[in-house]
Parts: sequence; structure tokens; C-alpha cells
Amino acid sequence: MNLNIEDIKSNEQIIQLARNNLEQGPWDYLVGGAESETTMRRNRLAFDKLAFRPRVLINTSSIDSSSEFLGYKIRMPILLAPIGSQQNFTKDGASVATKAANKFNVIDVISSVSEPNLETIAQAGDNPKVYQLYIHGDEKWTQEMISRAVKADYKALCITVDTPRLSRRERPMISKYNARSTRAPFNPLYAASVTWDSLDKIHAMSDLPLILKGIATKEDSKIALDHGADVIWVSNHGGRQLDYGLGTMDMLPEIVEAVDKKAKIVIDGGVQRGSDIAKAIAIGADNVAIGKMQCWGLAAGGEAGLIRTLEILEDEYVSALGFLGVTSTNQLNSNHVCKSDPVTNPHEMSTWVNMPKDRLT
Repeated sequence: MNLNIEDIKSNEQIIQLARNNLEQGPWDYLVGGAESETTMRRNRLAFDKLAFRPRVLINTSSIDSSSEFLGYKIRMPILLAPIGSQQNFTKDGASVATKAANKFNVIDVISSVSEPNLETIAQAGDNPKVYQLYIHGDEKWTQEMISRAVKADYKALCITVDTPRLSRRERPMISKYNARSTRAPFNPLYAASVTWDSLDKIHAMSDLPLILKGIATKEDSKIALDHGADVIWVSNHGGRQLDYGLGTMDMLPEIVEAVDKKAKIVIDGGVQRGSDIAKAIAIGADNVAIGKMQCWGLAAGGEAGLIRTLEILEDEYVSALGFLGVTSTNQLNSNHVCKSDPVTNPHEMSTWVNMPKDRLT
């Protein structure tokens, strides 16, 4: 495609640029899920099963799309999810996403398995940042990583809890592509051994707010609250861990009820348009997070590509608010959505119905 980033009108075009720029291995790593990719498709299906209930004759000439996360005002209710191996999508890796987040004024959640190191990434922008940690070492190693994050002025600690073992992601397995970062050690026994008791020890290693990413049930939401979680992050790892799970938007209602406003709620998985953000907020999430969308933007055009991706999501989100008769994020509620039937088959790019078939492989 011979398009400049500033000429991009739709994130469909962003994805096509990303596909043109990526070799088959990184593409497979980014767009695929675990095993049959059923969970990944259910993430999208869960959004597609919700319809809007718009209200009319309301003055929507001024719309405030901003939100808040851990006391920080952000431009819209979106976080950049932690993505491992971002260096496979843009030259300077996670630092580029941080620069984009800084310019756009959203919060970046930095993966412990992306490059460069956490200190270098922190210096890429002065926006608030969250450090996401996989437990890939013993207590001494974990304490060292958390201490480094505190020293680098990260504002919260995110522990991913849905990765007790390596999953079977068959697309990159078949193409023999290994995206694992060389920076972080990996021993699956450490991750498999993490329990609620060990989480208490991790929480005590700093005064940072605690985010638990990978909560999928009301039962674990209640336990997370008992263990001091400040943020419940509803996630199935984008369908990249356990296959045959529910879509995250199908999980959300029971978790919202269980949390009962005792903690903030973030959700990811299948977010492709600004209208998806509105649906998630209406059901009870406080913010959404984007993973694939983020990396498509980076692969399409680095920092400028990601900023353009966010601008398009913002335009779509503001449009949805206006059509719903809503003038600010905090006015969204469950009365704005209802159950309905999907009209397309779900996959990782199914909201763009005009996507050429050769962009799907």
C-alpha cells in the first residue's frame, strides 16, 4: 500500500500496512491465539452479541471522552496493554509505544518481556506508566525487578496471573517463529508455582498499587479483593493461553457484580473499535486495554502509526457517545446496550468487513 500515515482513514488500512511490513513469523505471533483459536474468536463474538440502545434529542454538541486510571486523567478510557517482544514490530520496541502514549495522553503498561529494559522505556516519556511482571524467577529476582520499577518511577505493578505454563500457539509453532525476549530469564516452574500466598509476598515488596491481570471469574475476583488488588484486569490473554474459554465481555457482568466497585476494572480481548470501548464501559469496566491494535499501529508506522490508530479509535468512541446521547464517559451504563445476534463470523479482524482476504493470513 502506498499510503502515508496521515492519509489513513480507518484502522482497516492500518492493519493492511502492518501486514505489508511484517514477515510471516511476527504476523503469526501477533494475530494468532491458542490451539483452535476458539477463545480468541469468542472475544470478538462477545462484543458482536451486544447492540446499542441510543437515546435522542439530547445536546451532544460537546463530548468529554476522557477517563481516569489510578488517579491520573487520561484522554480516553484506554490503556496500552503489555505486549511481549514489541521489538519485533518496530525498531525501538516498547519505547516507541511509550512515546505514543505520552503524546496521546494514555497510560502505557510495560511488559517485562519486551525490549529495551524497563529503565530505558521509562525514560521515553513522562506519562504515568505501569510495570507488568511475569514471575520468571525466585523471590530475590522478583524483589530486584520490583525495586527497579519503583526506582524508575512506575506508578503501579501489574502481575499477570493467567500464565502458569506455556500455551500452544500453533500459528507461530508451524512457522517456527520464536518471539521470546532474550532479556528475561524463563523457567516455567516459577510461574506455575505462584499462589495467592506468594502474591501477598509480592504485594509487600512495594507500596505500588496492585493490578491483577488475567482474572476470568467472579470467584477469583472476590479472592483478589481479599488480597488487596486495586485493579481487576479481566483478560484471557487475548485467547492466547487457555482455549475454549469465554470471551472477556461474557465474563465481565459477573465480575462487575462481584467486585461491586471495591476495585477498578480493566478489560481486554477483541477490542477493535471505539464502539467496543463504549460497550465495555456501559457493562461496567472502567477502562479497556488494546494489544493487537497497538502492535498493528506500531508495525504500520511506528510511533506515528500507533498515534493514528488511537486517533481513529477516539473518533469512533466519540461518535458512539454522541449517537447514544451521551456527553461523557461516566454517563455510559447498562441501559445503553442489549443482547442481540451477531451478523459476521468472528475472527481477529472481523469488524472490518471489507478487509481483503489476503490480509487475514
